Amino acid sequence: MNAFTQFMQHLQRANKSPHTQQNYQRDLAALVVFYQNYVDDDAHNNDASRRTQQAWADLTQFDQWQAIDFEVIQAFVSSRMQQGISARTIARQLSTFRSFYDFLIQQNRVSQNPAKNIKAPKQPKPLPKSLDVDLTQQLLEQPLNSWQDIRDQAIFELLYSAGLRVAELASLDLSPGLDSLQSGWVRVIGKGQKMRQAPVGNQAKQAILNWLAIRADHARPDETAVFVNRSGGRLGIRSIQQHLDQRTLKAGLPTKMSPHRLRHACATHVLESSGDLRAVQEMLGHANISTTQIYTKLDLQHLAKVYDSAHPRAKKRREP
Repeated sequence: MNAFTQFMQHLQRANKSPHTQQNYQRDLAALVVFYQNYVDDDAHNNDASRRTQQAWADLTQFDQWQAIDFEVIQAFVSSRMQQGISARTIARQLSTFRSFYDFLIQQNRVSQNPAKNIKAPKQPKPLPKSLDVDLTQQLLEQPLNSWQDIRDQAIFELLYSAGLRVAELASLDLSPGLDSLQSGWVRVIGKGQKMRQAPVGNQAKQAILNWLAIRADHARPDETAVFVNRSGGRLGIRSIQQHLDQRTLKAGLPTKMSPHRLRHACATHVLESSGDLRAVQEMLGHANISTTQIYTKLDLQHLAKVYDSAHPRAKKRREP
């Protein structure tokens, strides 16, 4: 039995989905096409689509896997990058090659894995998804019909007002967390156990006070957490997400929400209004300004969209 057929049977036994199996086949076909072009100087004169179709058929006959070495795989990656193939796709293809050659090594068909030490190109970090001001208000301005609604209002207002991480909010204690609430601050413990003061706007402050007025009716006597669950203990991160999902449906928002999106919305809206990157860095608790600078790009993208839609002589431009 040839190596490719044996490998596909191995994937089936491992209960890999048909989609995954197809990706493996497509990636290996691309490698075979590239290798044939790589070793055949005349291959560049052949029709690319014909070569690709031939490669799909040749996978069950191809027996030169040992000849594909580190240099070939490295050249494959370089070629894909020059073609503008995404870093994510190249990383997936390299993963396919590693898995396939690991299998061939186990079957004693090859002696080494040529893709093992080849690094995939660095993938760009996805930009955080923000939320415009109107949708944020739509989320926050919902009727409060239960004590959980009052608690959740305080949670969502605080996430948006102070730009807190959800873990910082979940771990917030009455003291020292709310010792400076009347002055418009909460004290949170961020990454690396670093404590910082985060600003709280008037609406968030009032929402917290509304919750504190009834908190004692629902919290255990010895509970120190600001926000508690139905059992009177500390409210967990997963519960916060679940209640935010419920509020999102209730508000009729046309998007998926997360506590982190409220943090991003806070940062984006403050930066759009003030342009003060250092202040946003301090508010979010970023150790490095480079982490905060991603919001500059978000702000520029927002400006570009407004300009393109509003300026009578605007042309389509590449995103900054």
